[in-house]
Amino acid sequence: MEQLCPCGSTSAYAECCKLIHDNLQHAHSAEQLMRARYTAFSKGFIDFIYDSFHPDSRPHQHKDAIAQWASENKWLKLEILHSDSSHVEFKAHYLNADMQAEVHHEMSTFKKAKGIWYFLRGAEVRS
Repeated sequence: MEQLCPCGSTSAYAECCKLIHDNLQHAHSAEQLMRARYTAFSKGFIDFIYDSFHPDSRPHQHKDAIAQWASENKWLKLEILHSDSSHVEFKAHYLNADMQAEVHHEMSTFKKAKGIWYFLRGAEVRS
């Protein structure tokens, strides 16, 4: 039996985020890219995370910091709270390095460039 996709859909990984991991052009919405980015964090696909940053924001990213954040946490669940054409509000549930439950709540902005969706920036939402 094939494993469900970590993004929280009811689809198998091979039929869901893997398609976007293999080709960024398969993300047809900001939410699809958000889900693929979460799944990439859970699977440690650092190159995909880096490559899915918008070219304008990519120079400010560091693969080693991305890799550290991805690997030091155990990713449990993605919760999409709201999405529209270019924004996704989500909560990423995870266990930190001390195995304590935490939630990263963010409003992300996405931008399409040359027909491809990219992550532009995120702002943490404080509760």
